[in-house]
Amino acid sequence: MNESQFITALRNLPLHKGAVDLADDAAVIALGSDVFVITHDMLVEGRHFLPGQHMADVAWKLVATNLSDLAAKGTDPLGVVLGYMLGDGDADFIDGLDEVLTHYGVPLLGGDTVSGVHGSARAFGLTAIGHASHTPVPRRSGARIGDAIYVTGTLGAAMLGFEALRDGTDGDPTPYTRPMARLAEGRDLAPLATAMMDVSDGLLLDAFRMAEASEATFAIDSAAAPLAAPARVMDCLTWGDDYELLFTLPTGTFPPVPATRIGEVRPKGFAPLVLDGEPLVNADGLGYVHE
Repeated sequence: MNESQFITALRNLPLHKGAVDLADDAAVIALGSDVFVITHDMLVEGRHFLPGQHMADVAWKLVATNLSDLAAKGTDPLGVVLGYMLGDGDADFIDGLDEVLTHYGVPLLGGDTVSGVHGSARAFGLTAIGHASHTPVPRRSGARIGDAIYVTGTLGAAMLGFEALRDGTDGDPTPYTRPMARLAEGRDLAPLATAMMDVSDGLLLDAFRMAEASEATFAIDSAAAPLAAPARVMDCLTWGDDYELLFTLPTGTFPPVPATRIGEVRPKGFAPLVLDGEPLVNADGLGYVHE
């Protein structure tokens, strides 16, 4: 199975209503008057970080990518639970974990450690739990006809950081090794955004997914997109790992955070995504998908 097929199969299992049919990046659970958000992400050596990469950076990225899912829900993090495979650089990982948890003011709640097989790729998992700052919690669905489409930050910075790290050039690897979760931006946007998610798998693929979830068509203007490498438009729009926020706002509502308008929501057509006037009916090649 590929990732999509596996998730489809999971939908046949007993699901909590807070899982929203596994159509979002986090579960939303109401307990009395409180609403909690729970997410889980993994990093795999050779897939999400380079073999031999400094383990302090791996710890940072593991936490930040999970907190990014909470950011897209306008959530205040309460804590994280770690799944860790022992190996080289354990002390460095702990140092990096201390750095990132201190930076975001998020405590460690516990977790589990295991031994791996010598020479095999390592994998790490993290569950992040947060308290919703606003209800209803923003979802991928909810974008309305006429809404404006925005994105925070710059697209393609992680790609350039990866290439600098891989090739040993003098470029800045930080956007790839230590991404930033847009928690403050997410909290400010939560009362206003009709739909929101973080850009982890590439802007075009994530916009395609948001459009499908909202039963609409997203029209995006690549010339308006904030790109780290303007000469490499499609690379910047499809590479992913930037963990910026993609969101929609009603006409006449302006973002309370720095963001760039990149398109508009149109009535549902035969293609979920229109890029520079060209309908894109298939998500293949628009971003990263686990096969």
